[in-house]
Amino acid sequence: MSDGPAASPGAPGPSQVYTWEPSNAAIAARYGLRPTDILRFDTNTSPVAPDFLPATLRGPFDPSLNEYPDSSYAELTGAASAYFGVHASEVVVGAGADEVLDLVAKAFLPAGSAGLVPVPTYAMYGVLTTQRAARVVPVPRLGAGQGFALDLAAIAVRLPDVAVVWLCSPNNPTGAEDTEADLEAVISAASELPQPPLVVVDEAYFEFSGGTVIPLRERYPNLLAVRTMSKAFALSGVRVGFGIGARSVIERLERVRPPGSISTVSARIAAQALAAPDYARANVAALSQEREWLAGRLGEVGWMPAPSVTNFLLMRIGDHEAAERAADHLLHTGIVPRTFGPANPLRGHLRLTVRSRPENERLLEAVRRL
Repeated sequence: MSDGPAASPGAPGPSQVYTWEPSNAAIAARYGLRPTDILRFDTNTSPVAPDFLPATLRGPFDPSLNEYPDSSYAELTGAASAYFGVHASEVVVGAGADEVLDLVAKAFLPAGSAGLVPVPTYAMYGVLTTQRAARVVPVPRLGAGQGFALDLAAIAVRLPDVAVVWLCSPNNPTGAEDTEADLEAVISAASELPQPPLVVVDEAYFEFSGGTVIPLRERYPNLLAVRTMSKAFALSGVRVGFGIGARSVIERLERVRPPGSISTVSARIAAQALAAPDYARANVAALSQEREWLAGRLGEVGWMPAPSVTNFLLMRIGDHEAAERAADHLLHTGIVPRTFGPANPLRGHLRLTVRSRPENERLLEAVRRL
């Protein structure tokens, strides 16, 4: 095989999923062989799997750990498409949602273009935009009294100027969910422009809210939803994320996707988790219940959290200096909060993850001593 993207059977056609080298299964199917008959003389890999790993980590994996992953990630993509209720060709995989966001920046943000970012929101949107030598167009969200909702009028004015619109719902770090009507209003307005920008809706916390834009992809080819295994599935260290959208969007992302950024182990774990999502549902239910308990206890000691549908709480401590003093106190007890710099619209706030009851009680004790 060549050192570049594979020709048939691996090269992507109009409805095919991207691959680098074709998988053993694809080659076997083409030539009437069994996958176990295939020997890889094309990938410069070791002929034997490592024996220093515990048996539980050695597999069995297909392909084995001494071979590169199947770059089409057929098992993982199939499990994801079933979980999301879409066709496999409408899914692109990445090493965490962050890599999917990076693919968006590579594919849709040429140098000199611009990305619209409603603030406050996830900081990586601005980072990824500037990494591509593109401009960040910040549009302030409405205030805390309005649930940090999107300012639809202000966004509409800036849509013709941008190539990508970065949205996050439920929004990190505010914890609030944008309404379906607001999200569709932005997507629809963008789609009506002569050169529609791609609207990215980061749904990392989807399982906590249940609201999704994925069904809208059939009407709006300028839409991409982003999901992750890190939150509800508790697999942050596995690093697996997904983009879901119309085939035209997925094809552009596939052109810039690395051929093997997800390990074989991570792909197998994620596929198994997606096929048995009861754990994620139970985890979300438990964390949501604990969130309400923690919010109530924090309120009793004077820290009033903003309404949240996620696994974290945002609370105003006072001015920036007061929040920094509170953070420093917590750090001295071994508790690490998320802080916001003096230029951030959330200066004076802290963000706290909902953890287990014993860990949350330790947090409360530290807050009481403040």
